[in-house]
Amino acid sequence: MNDEHVWVIDDDRSIRWVLEKAFKQADIHVTCFETADDALDMIRSNALLPDAIISDIHMPGSNGLALLKQLSQQETETPVLVMTAFSDLDSTVSAMEGGAFEYIPKPFDVDDVIAKTRRAFHSHRQKRENAHANLNGGDNDQNSYGSTEHTQGRSHTLLGDSAAMQTVFKSISRLAQSKTTVLINGEPGTGKELIAKALHTHSPRCAKPFQTLNLAAIPQDLMESELFGHEKGAFVGALDTKIGRFEQADGGTLFLNEIGDMPSALQSRLLSVLTKGEFYRIGGHTPIQVDVRVLASSHLNLLVLVEDNRFREDLYHHLNVIRIEAPPLRERKEDIPVLMEYFLEKAASELGVTPKKMPIAFKRHITDLPWAGNMQELKSTAHWLTAMTTEQELDASHLPSERATPINESTDLWETSFKNWATRLLASGESDLLGKAVPSMERILIQCALNQTDDKKQDAAKLLGWGRNTLTRKIKELGLD
Repeated sequence: MNDEHVWVIDDDRSIRWVLEKAFKQADIHVTCFETADDALDMIRSNALLPDAIISDIHMPGSNGLALLKQLSQQETETPVLVMTAFSDLDSTVSAMEGGAFEYIPKPFDVDDVIAKTRRAFHSHRQKRENAHANLNGGDNDQNSYGSTEHTQGRSHTLLGDSAAMQTVFKSISRLAQSKTTVLINGEPGTGKELIAKALHTHSPRCAKPFQTLNLAAIPQDLMESELFGHEKGAFVGALDTKIGRFEQADGGTLFLNEIGDMPSALQSRLLSVLTKGEFYRIGGHTPIQVDVRVLASSHLNLLVLVEDNRFREDLYHHLNVIRIEAPPLRERKEDIPVLMEYFLEKAASELGVTPKKMPIAFKRHITDLPWAGNMQELKSTAHWLTAMTTEQELDASHLPSERATPINESTDLWETSFKNWATRLLASGESDLLGKAVPSMERILIQCALNQTDDKKQDAAKLLGWGRNTLTRKIKELGLD
């Protein structure tokens, strides 16, 4: 067993047992604690700290965040990986702002935990080496966020255990403290405005205004006035001075939704404001200076618009400093039951009734539906079910007719599932993905072709685009005999 040492802190005995066994098999020394207080007592006794700590957040007594705070006060460099079954934005942000090295949602993949722990070991070694070489490690990107003193609001629909949503949560926690412009991409209904609001809510600007402007919903001749305001008498109908969204958002955040719909002339003015931090109202002669963080979103591919000369390239690069992808529901199917439950509870509260219950069969059914309208469609369906269904327990027959049919396999985006599989393996430290994927793909295609041709190898080979000898060799290599 090597010298690297990890502490596991969790009140769940089964979690401790699983991780202890896994780390021992991985040749990693491990010590388990039932509570954070036990670990804190060990720390206070000046015991030698481990190379990494894995801690649950929600535990009796002191929780994982208290442990993070204690380690921060001692200015220790020990990386902490936090775990929780409550996979929401606030848990992630609180942990990352508290200095957590990594966030592990439950249920977890053991191989993924081990891979992340090894990365924590590597980070710890680098910090020790830097300290030994008298280098200043104050710019470490994992622990440079500090804590915020503002009240954090909850973005309830930003929920999810899926890998796609965990990526979004981590992006928000790392970018909230920054002034950097962020471009949020995603299909309609994927929660782009919720992501923008979360970036504002968890930032030092949270006490200042959050202004949002949907450019797709405003006539183009009114956009300039909406953004920059106008002076009284600037044009026919300007009976009073109007304060634009940039002034209203001063000190805070301005979210420009569907920025791909902005006309070219206005794009030039926006670029000037982003560059100089000042502008003129329409008809004005005095420059107005503002401190505004701009967030933008689009369901369109802005790069394609640039190539078509419909969007300024310099503005695109100014906006596209950091990008967050809002995943569609088809890429986070495991989150659909959780989101539906939330929307059902919200609809029941609004209508003053008892929330509907979802049996397992209903959850499985809605998970297989396409939900092309993403969260907005899910929300409206929950409201419809709450208002129109008399039974307390839901089943597939209660769904509106246009949403009752599961997605057809021929239209299902298998590439998305394949992409998610590859992403999960890479995140867990796996390698040789082609060595794993290609044999599986060939095995499936061969089996399908043989089934289609009643095991006639010559015909099956033609369907696959191979010769008969190639098919015979592949069958032997893959053990399909």
